[in-house]
Amino acid sequence: MKHYLFDGNAVLEEVKSCENGLSQAEAEARLEQNGKNKLAEGKKVSLIKRFFLQLANPMIIVLIIAAVISLITTLIPVMTGEGHFDTTELAEFFIIIGVVLLNAILGVVQEGRAEKAIEALKEMTASTCKVIRDGVLRQIRNEDLVIGDVVVLEAGDSVPADCRLLESASLKAEEAALTGESVPSEKFVDALTAEDGKDVPLGDRKNMVYMGSTIVYGRAKAVVVATGMQTEMGKIADVLAQTKEETTPLQKKLDKLSKILSFAVLGICVFIFAFKLIMERNNLVGGDTLEIVLDSFIIAVSLAVAAIPEGLATVVTIVLSMGMTKMAKKQAVVKRLTAVETLGCTQIICSDKTGTLTQNKMTVVDTYGDDVALIARAMAQASDAVLDPEKLEAVGEPTECALVNFAYKQELNKTDLEAKFPRVAEAPFDSMRKMMSTIHDNGDGAFIQFTKGAPDEILKCCTHARINGEVVALTEEIKADILGANKAMANEALRVLAVAYKDLDSVPEDVSPENIENNLVFIGLTGMIDPIRPEVKDAIAECKGAGIRAVMITGDHIDTAIAIAKQLGIITDASQAITGAEMAEMSDEEFYERIVEFSVYARVQPEHKVRIVNTWKKRGMITAMTGDGVNDAPSIKSADIGIGMGITGTDVTKGAADMVLQDDNFATLVSAVGEGRRIYDNIRKAIQFLLASNLAEVVAVFIATMCGFTLLKPMHLLWINLITDTFPALALGTEEAEADLMRRAPRSEKEGIFAGGVGVNIIIQGVFIGLLTLLSYFVGHFFETGTWSIEGVSADGMTMAFLTLSMTEMFHAFNARSINHSIFSKSMLKKQNLFMLGAFAFSLLTTILVIYTPGLNTAFEFAPIHADEFFIAMALGVSVIPFVELSKVITRFAVKKRAEKKLAK
Repeated sequence: MKHYLFDGNAVLEEVKSCENGLSQAEAEARLEQNGKNKLAEGKKVSLIKRFFLQLANPMIIVLIIAAVISLITTLIPVMTGEGHFDTTELAEFFIIIGVVLLNAILGVVQEGRAEKAIEALKEMTASTCKVIRDGVLRQIRNEDLVIGDVVVLEAGDSVPADCRLLESASLKAEEAALTGESVPSEKFVDALTAEDGKDVPLGDRKNMVYMGSTIVYGRAKAVVVATGMQTEMGKIADVLAQTKEETTPLQKKLDKLSKILSFAVLGICVFIFAFKLIMERNNLVGGDTLEIVLDSFIIAVSLAVAAIPEGLATVVTIVLSMGMTKMAKKQAVVKRLTAVETLGCTQIICSDKTGTLTQNKMTVVDTYGDDVALIARAMAQASDAVLDPEKLEAVGEPTECALVNFAYKQELNKTDLEAKFPRVAEAPFDSMRKMMSTIHDNGDGAFIQFTKGAPDEILKCCTHARINGEVVALTEEIKADILGANKAMANEALRVLAVAYKDLDSVPEDVSPENIENNLVFIGLTGMIDPIRPEVKDAIAECKGAGIRAVMITGDHIDTAIAIAKQLGIITDASQAITGAEMAEMSDEEFYERIVEFSVYARVQPEHKVRIVNTWKKRGMITAMTGDGVNDAPSIKSADIGIGMGITGTDVTKGAADMVLQDDNFATLVSAVGEGRRIYDNIRKAIQFLLASNLAEVVAVFIATMCGFTLLKPMHLLWINLITDTFPALALGTEEAEADLMRRAPRSEKEGIFAGGVGVNIIIQGVFIGLLTLLSYFVGHFFETGTWSIEGVSADGMTMAFLTLSMTEMFHAFNARSINHSIFSKSMLKKQNLFMLGAFAFSLLTTILVIYTPGLNTAFEFAPIHADEFFIAMALGVSVIPFVELSKVITRFAVKKRAEKKLAK
């Protein structure tokens, strides 16, 4: 059925529904029969493919080749009859392959966990719609919508399915995603007529609204005629399902680092390979040639294994996904991984006032005008909020709820008013003209129009005023009195609305704002207060301590904005506030220079918000912007971090946002910024720890190779990198925020991974750990042979080197809990990391098992070293803590001196 060619009643009959909607039971039955109202998703990568993708890493491929060559080296003597088969000689092959497979399995498991975490976040931000079921207005998830459901649409809503309009009040829909038309399409309810048997083009179906489009103006009631893949959007779902996985800036930096490391390692490996062949040139004659070449290759691979932090990419992804989950539990749902990083750089937070800085519980506390009953009736009837018959509390937009509740306190029930004086026409509210009008049947063939909105805008439309029960001309003197009352209320931080009326003989054919909002009679003012959220004042103070500037943006009167901003500590003087009109008079150049003077913007239009954001960005500031209305979407998209409101936000703004505040609370936003800083800080700690560990291995293996002895084999290094190091690195990702984290200036988005001393720390700590490992080898070699000569292979030396390297890196993980602060400070001792303690215990246990378990130690070519050797190796491992503590003292002293010199200048 082409629903646009039939009237509303015929469509309702065809889908077996009515204006009061379906029953809940019928809706559930249809949902069971026809499935969810959602588009087909792109095919997910299979488990097997994920596993092989883990193995596709170039360095993993090199390891597999090394394992195969190790196998060939073992089997050739057996095949040529020069040796006998010994299963212990296959140990290296099985260990390398085993560790590679374990790493791939862990990668798949962690990928799955990260994906589930992101899916859970998607569930939290799932779009909802308003639907009438059993005659009652309810809010349900879009995916639970069925054909025959009657939905209510308002400005800011995303259309949840293909619908035929039943009622429409000045409805306009943005359908660019389907039709390519950039101008919103005006809608009506009448049936269409197809010309000469031709179908009506999609863009001309004025009585239909489609999934994927957005309501930008007015309101409507419509019946669902198609869901899921049967919608017009569903017909192009194959294109939409192709989603591209995004890479965060940090991950891009790590990819670049990985490439640099790969080339560097390749160069070193070629050098070592060639060096070994030259050293063994006298033996490259006869049957030993292949064995020497293979041994040289294995040594070169050892260095490659030592240099590449195999677990780094996995650790970063897991830490980011864990951070997103933790933020979600704190009511801040981050939709994109990139936002987690950018949050930590935030320097400017532009926030709406209502509901974010305040409680969004408006209450009328003052009025101006001699007829309070008429003010209450007019305000309530010129509102879309309704009175809940059970709770006797208004439901709807907060400001309008305050007006309906005020009327109820005056013994004027909104439901009774609507029954006695039904609404017959309206001009809906929009942010450009800052008012709305409704026309009501006033009985006995007469009609009355009520118009409410911003006082200064309402007065422009008035020619008369109701004073002492009489209608008089609106003189300048009366207008001055009204504006004086408005200012007095605004000075008390009240939100002020004005209301006016006009008697009508009939309903105008043209109910556009331009035609009806004129020649009005002013009735009075109402003053409302929306109390500040008690926790926001502390959050603003925390922002200042963190070097973040809070900027308040509101549509309210400037006096109200100044009063609230002073209470919160955003400004100290009225000169730090400006109106949208004053800002509009400034050139871009002047505003660029003067934007630092202002922290409060009042009476702003949506385009002003975009200008504020873009100007701060031009000044090189990382800017966050909150918003809830459909007109906020452009500024949210323009900001570095767009933040939607979970309670009051429209689908459009939540869709455009990088993050959604589930509780609409500014304090939650500041907490999320702190969490973003913590996550990035922890990732840097993990990077420093892993790269210092890998550098230590490179230094130790390189020096050993140049000196002509084998320090550690590929399987040893692989075990340390993937088993010993990965778990402490993950534990670092769970570290709580350091005490001074929100007292630091925001980091630059361009700041490199190695900034802030991280690069220097990696070099110093890596070289020190590498030297400790070599020293431990020499000690073990001495215990075994009684000489300091390094000729031959020392099982004790290799075992002690392995133990020292493993334990040094474990003790060093405790150092990495803070890049610059002592781990013995009160704040660090106070917040012990149980995950780190668990990782240490696990690594110590596995290391002891590898060394002392019969059969297992043979496979690893280790010797069960004596207690004195064990404790020497452990003592060398512990020595990394005082060494790093000393380097931190020197670093803090140097930073302090630099700061003092800077202040002196």
